[in-house]
Amino acid sequence: MKEFDVVVLGGGPGGYVAAVRSSQLGLRTAVVEKENLGGVCLNWGCVPTKSLLQNAEVVHLLSRGRTFGFEADHLSANFAGAHKRSRSVVTRQVRRIQLLMKKYSIAVYEGAGSLRGTNQVEIEPSGERLGARNIIIATGARPRELPGNPFDDERVVQYRKAVDMKELPSSAVIVGGGPVGMEFATLWTRYGVKVTVLEMLPRILPLEDEDISAEAERQFKRSGMHVFTGARVEEIRRDDKGANVRFVTGGKAEEVFADKVLVAIGFAPNSENLGLEQSGVFVTRGYVDIDLQMRTSVPNIYAIGDVTGKSGLAHTASAQAMIAAEAIAGCPTEALDYRNIPRCTYAYPESASVGLTEKQAREQGHEVMVAQAPFAANAKALAMDENFGFVKLVGEAAGKKLLGVHLIGAHVTELIAGPAALVRKGARVEELGCTVHPHPSLSETLMEAAHALMGRAIHI
Repeated sequence: MKEFDVVVLGGGPGGYVAAVRSSQLGLRTAVVEKENLGGVCLNWGCVPTKSLLQNAEVVHLLSRGRTFGFEADHLSANFAGAHKRSRSVVTRQVRRIQLLMKKYSIAVYEGAGSLRGTNQVEIEPSGERLGARNIIIATGARPRELPGNPFDDERVVQYRKAVDMKELPSSAVIVGGGPVGMEFATLWTRYGVKVTVLEMLPRILPLEDEDISAEAERQFKRSGMHVFTGARVEEIRRDDKGANVRFVTGGKAEEVFADKVLVAIGFAPNSENLGLEQSGVFVTRGYVDIDLQMRTSVPNIYAIGDVTGKSGLAHTASAQAMIAAEAIAGCPTEALDYRNIPRCTYAYPESASVGLTEKQAREQGHEVMVAQAPFAANAKALAMDENFGFVKLVGEAAGKKLLGVHLIGAHVTELIAGPAALVRKGARVEELGCTVHPHPSLSETLMEAAHALMGRAIHI
């Protein structure tokens, strides 16, 4: 039986990062992955969807040729070509991770790993066992099914099937108005699919600031989507032609027919059949309990990523991975404040946020000041013909501490990292406003919002 300092179960954005960091710290490391390195994010989630969305952005831009002084009257969009490009992007990235494993001398085992006690991992179907001084659980999560309406890979599908379609349906119902649902809604709408979105909660993108959600819904409807909020799905009836979705909204029953139904209502942790209970690892509602160093109830077993239920984001998993590896190596670590991790939706419009929403800040007892700066006043946004959306800042009235930053508009996911650093450091709004931003750039709207919060806006 081979012995390792660290054995990681799962090779996704948490697992492979944990392995690389462990190896960098001089620990003999192995990864057990049952499918592909990179996990869901790289192979069937974040990366291929962003590739497809880029194709959709090009299609959308070409459809607006007259705005930019050219004509594309006979435009033909080949979605099979977009799918092929997305898979090539995935292939290149997987190869890069494979090269990382070789560079850092990380042993990679194909199969499903499970615990056999606190210091052994068994791999199926081979039955091989690995000795492990420390174990990191990074097994991720899977899509939740709509109760009573299981996935069938034909009429009612989940994101993994949706991202691998080579041909698009003529119509689709998307159940769930969170990031996954709205990204597919954007992609399909831009390729001419008739899209209906059903969100059970009172607003689209329900985890975002209320003003962001309201603007997002306006823009989504403007793009041609049919959006229903407060919509509870009662029944999905399938046949050879498609599916009838019956739902209730505002006390009224309605029905919509579509070729496909994409269910995007959240995720369930992959914590079954891992030998957790037998090994003494505590689990709450399927999620593995962890402390600030990602350590479980068993001192040498750690957990990171979606299986912990802390934050279902790839970059959260990677951040947790670094902490777990460093804790195993005996390095000092800094606790993650999950409120200060950026949240991004790559739909059209994009949204990005970090810190507290206005409502959360008030509920936590802060005396709050807020300000907005529209992209309509931004020269770069006008030059791009993307002059909608805004930046919203949430600040503390007394010390002007920056509590939250919320953006909606074109390419705003590229603007959130800097504000995230300021929120993490407890910076004041003035520090954002006094930072000179390049002109012309979309980022200037962040500075303008800070000026507005300080009562000295220049351009609005």
